[in-house]
Formats: sequence, C-alpha cells, structure tokens
Amino acid sequence: MKTRNRLTAVALAAACANGAFAMEVAGFEFNGYSRGGPVFNHSDGVKGNLSLGGELQKFRLGNEGDNGIEVNFARTFEAGGVKWKVNYMPAKWGSGDISTEQAFVEMSGFSFAPEAKFWAGQRRLRIQDVHIVDYFLLNYGDNIGAGVTDVPVGGMKLGVGLFTGDKFDGNLPNNVKAHRINADLSEINTNPGGKLRVLLTAVGGKNQVGGGSGSGISLMHTQKEFLLPSISNTFYLQTSRGHARIDGEFESIDGKRAGRRSTRIADSINWQSGPFGGQALIGYQTNKADLTGVETKDFSLGGRGSYAFTKNFKGLVELSTTTRKGSGPDQRLSKATLAGALALSEDFWSRPELRLYVTKANWNQAAAAANAGSFGANGKTSRTLVGVQYEVWW
Repeated sequence: MKTRNRLTAVALAAACANGAFAMEVAGFEFNGYSRGGPVFNHSDGVKGNLSLGGELQKFRLGNEGDNGIEVNFARTFEAGGVKWKVNYMPAKWGSGDISTEQAFVEMSGFSFAPEAKFWAGQRRLRIQDVHIVDYFLLNYGDNIGAGVTDVPVGGMKLGVGLFTGDKFDGNLPNNVKAHRINADLSEINTNPGGKLRVLLTAVGGKNQVGGGSGSGISLMHTQKEFLLPSISNTFYLQTSRGHARIDGEFESIDGKRAGRRSTRIADSINWQSGPFGGQALIGYQTNKADLTGVETKDFSLGGRGSYAFTKNFKGLVELSTTTRKGSGPDQRLSKATLAGALALSEDFWSRPELRLYVTKANWNQAAAAANAGSFGANGKTSRTLVGVQYEVWW
C-alpha cells in the first residue's frame, strides 16, 4: 500500500510539474480542490471538527480540522462527431491513504441523442452543496455505476444512474449486495427566476440488516433575485427511509448496520452586494433508526459574511448555533469565528483565500458528555482555536 501511494504521489507531482505543457493539449482538463494550514494553540490533538454530528452542523470556517487535496485529470477525445472523456481524481486527506474519488468514461454526441452524456465507472454526481457547512444536500454519485445525464425532456433535463455498492478502493463483503437507481429531473421552470429540481432514489439489496430496501425523494427550489437582486435562495424538502440516504446515496449498506428514516427541511441564501457577500443556512433534520427506534432531532442556524476592505483583503465573520435532541439531555454548541483573508478579488467566492482566524466555541455539559472522546474530553465546555488556513479550487 505504501509503495503504491508513493508511486501515485510521484505521478501526481510529475503531472503538476508538467501542468503548463499539459494545459496546452487540446481537450485536457486539470482542476481540483485543496485546503490546509496550521492550528497553533491545541494541546490535545483537537484542531477543529467541532460539531454535534448532524449533517448540517459543522460550520467550517476556522473549524475544518483536516488537511487535504483532490486533483482531477480528464482528457476529451473526438471521433466521427462523438466525444468521449476519461476522468480520474485521486485524493489525499489527513494521514489516510491516497484514494480514488472518481474514475469514469463519458461519451456524448450520438446521432440519436446529441445532448445526452452516457457514462460508466465511479463518478461524483454532486448536485447542490451549502459551502459553509461543507455538505452536499443532493448527491447521488461516489459508487461504481453507469448512467446518463442531460437528456432533454419537454424543456427539462433528466439524469438516471444505476449503482452497485462497490467502489474502486473496496467492495462489499461477498455475501452482501446493494443496488441503487436514481432519477434526477432538473431545469423545471416554476416561476420567473425560479427553478425546481427533483431527485428520486430507490435501493435494494441482499443480506442487509433490517432488509435491503430503501427510497427517498428530494425537492430543491432555487430562486434568483430573492427579495433583492443581489440575493439567491434555495429551499430544500427531503425524506428517505431504509438503506437510502437522504441526499440520494446509500445508507449503511455494509451488512452490519440498519437503515433509518430521515426528514429534512432547510433553506440557504447567498448574496453579493458590492464589497459585502456571504451565505447563511437554517435547517432541521430528524433521523430515526430502523431497529432501535432511537430518534435524533438536529437544528442548525448560521452564516458567514465577508466584507472587502480592499480589492485583495477581506474580513470574515461566521456565527452559528446548533442543537441535538435525542434519548439523552439536549445538546447545544455555538461557534463564532473572526478572520482576515487575502484573496484575488472582493467576491465572497474568490479563491485562493489565505486566512488568519480565531474561533471561539462553547457547548453544554450534555454535548461534552456525548463527545467525551474528542473535544468534550474531561468535561471541557469551551475551546479557542487560532490558525492559518488556505483554501483553493481551480
């Protein structure tokens, strides 16, 4: 494993070193994402990742707790009017091994369906994320499968994917099976400036705990110029059951864990008005385990704002409060982060961004007890983090 990782790392370095040459080759794509940096004032190994565990509860500014990089390589070819692309994305996060995030082939331009894109392999099909919590609320990729995207249907677009439970880096146990089909209908015009997207999920399997079935539906409505021309708004309404995860992927298909029933309602806004930009989120989610019946209720409220004092220097503020209700006492965690950032422009989304941050977080005794193995060790109920972080995508 170590030898393979060294060889992959050398290949990545060589590819990056020759990036200027590679970018000149027609049809070559090179993009990726990375973040990292030091945390200066930790004494127990906790460098971030302060969260009660809910999917919308890790407000990430000054709280990432990790370092890593994903690099995507793709090459497009064309013959006889048909385009085909080979795509490969390795990733390295923390002290873990280099992993395969994507490895697939895509073909398009067929005479019978010129707009449709057919693919096979392991592909990310991430639809919509809320950046400040680093979570894709609609997401149906990440397993080996095959499908098609961008099929025109009455002014809308349809995507369909059929997946197994396997990945390039590992398969399910021999006696455990799982399969999933997703249908993604997008570009549904609802009102001036408004579009609806619908993601359907159906799961089946063999030797899964509590049965192998599952299903889910997600509705997402995006409204441009919401209240003001500088604001866009996205509303989410989602539900799932069994071994279908609420975002559209699999839920607990290793043959060792049961599925669950989940519901989520959330709303996020984005804005940029002159030097002032940002993103905010409010969300509520319930999860009920199929076998035990234990239910958790998670609430999230927070936002990040940026103000550009000059073209290349921004001030950042992120405030959040989260709660978790379950079988024990109610948990609560609140966080505030102040940061100064160097960037390429005034825009909230401008990257690279190099930040010096100070994070202050507080939580109650119930949260400390529930997280005694990490940030709540020894009954600790507050923490301050100071660090420098870069974030870049290209």
